[in-house]
Amino acid sequence: MTSARNRRRVLATAAGLTVGALVLTACAGSGDDTSDDPSGGGGGGGGSLTIGTTDKVTTLDPAGSYDNGSFAVQNQVFPFLMNTPYGSPDVAPDIAVSAEFTAPTEYTVTLKPGLKWANGHDLTSSDVKFTFDRQVAIADENGPSSLLYNLDSVEAVDPTTVVFHLKSENDQVFPQILSSPAGPIVDEEVFAADALTPDTDIVAGNAFAGQYTITDYDFNNLISYSAYEGYQGVLGAAKTAEVNVKYYADASNLKLDIQQGNIDVAFRSLTATDIEDLRGNDDVQVVDGPGGEIRYITFNFDTQPYGAKTGEADAAKALAVRQAVADLIDRDAISEQVYKGTYTPLYSYVPAGLTGATESLKPLYGDGAGGPDAAKAEARLTAAGVTTPVALSLQYSNDHYGPSSADEYAMIKDQLEADGLFTVDLQTTEWVQYSKDRSSDVYPAYQLGWFPDYSDADNYLTPFFLIENFLVNHYDDQEVNDLILQQAVTADADERTALIEQIQDEVAADLSTVPYLQGAQVAVVGKDVQGTADTLDASFKFRYGALSK
Repeated sequence: MTSARNRRRVLATAAGLTVGALVLTACAGSGDDTSDDPSGGGGGGGGSLTIGTTDKVTTLDPAGSYDNGSFAVQNQVFPFLMNTPYGSPDVAPDIAVSAEFTAPTEYTVTLKPGLKWANGHDLTSSDVKFTFDRQVAIADENGPSSLLYNLDSVEAVDPTTVVFHLKSENDQVFPQILSSPAGPIVDEEVFAADALTPDTDIVAGNAFAGQYTITDYDFNNLISYSAYEGYQGVLGAAKTAEVNVKYYADASNLKLDIQQGNIDVAFRSLTATDIEDLRGNDDVQVVDGPGGEIRYITFNFDTQPYGAKTGEADAAKALAVRQAVADLIDRDAISEQVYKGTYTPLYSYVPAGLTGATESLKPLYGDGAGGPDAAKAEARLTAAGVTTPVALSLQYSNDHYGPSSADEYAMIKDQLEADGLFTVDLQTTEWVQYSKDRSSDVYPAYQLGWFPDYSDADNYLTPFFLIENFLVNHYDDQEVNDLILQQAVTADADERTALIEQIQDEVAADLSTVPYLQGAQVAVVGKDVQGTADTLDASFKFRYGALSK
């Protein structure tokens, strides 16, 4: 997932500053329920599917993992209080009847009656309280407990009612956090209260109540799933009764098996070259969907050219340098030539597919339509009195963002230098040192990537643009800071969306960062596989229950 531990202080600060707003009510709706049962009950269709992936599982225990591979499994087998219906980035009650603020610091969830774990245990508010209490108590260094920064305590009022007592008022992000890696509900009769529970104990205890249960578990080799008839959540009954997930050490073998028909689905992570090749294969379908991962260049406002602590400090010239970079970036070229379309151009801070996403950068920079414009860049620099070529030190990681980062940044260097406006000193560092240097004012401009913890615009704003932020790049805009805090406690959906759009406009003018790519979700499936587009949505969760053949 993301660098949540680095953000804990930032998010806690935001939570502590949010005050007084309207009350949020999360509507209890079924969303795009794919079940024939209008009650949203479980069941499952027939048939079987085999899915291949190179992702790896850390642990099945939600308190001990914070990675895509583990969360992919947890999404199939554990229930959530809030979840994202197919086709939506916004959350709705999952195994709950309703979820709403009943007081400024009280978020009340009412469970559906008669819920059961697959092992026959009752699933009640006691399990919910146990789940979140143990997340906080264990606080595993590899777990997601930092997302619960605003949680004060959990109260089980009666078997179907649970109240989350929050530290700050009207936290509009909290419902999304209940759908995040911190949100899977676990069986208190199987899981330990103060330590991680081994995978073998979880499987043996049949401690599942999502769309599927796990029937066979060979760690990072093969997991077999069976549709759970007792699931009563927003996703409806799984469309396929049996699913087997095969884990690959090498993406080339994953590609070989999907093109030869040995598996039905290949998801995460084929190379861009392999995906391009498979697009020409008539025996498979390559299905694209919105992805939450973004790539961006971060500027250090102290050490960038004309930065606040340089010998030629000049805020207007520093802004002109950032603007010229934004004018010269050719997103389409990077997308197509380096990533073969598996990353798509991004023109704002909130990626496409999320509520509130805009394209704030497109009309402001380059040719106004998404392409580069060297003449505009030169005019900006000249108007600000900047002498060209501008010497820019640009850093990227050679081991953290994939093997194509070198090609990606070589192309960015070429784009910036092509018209003689910049001379770029391009350097690379391994991630362990890189992560220390970039937050210690070593890099004037540098590469970063981001994958969200939950599918809400806040997760692309709060960590980056508060005065005290995860980037530690000395960006300081009180108006932006206040708007971010305001959107987090604005209950009216339209008003909150308008604030999110305004924040993107404000930051686009400041250019604390220059976002340029959004990672697409790509699945390669057999010709007879259906439902892939339903789950490749802006929730960024790949749900096996949507698939069938």
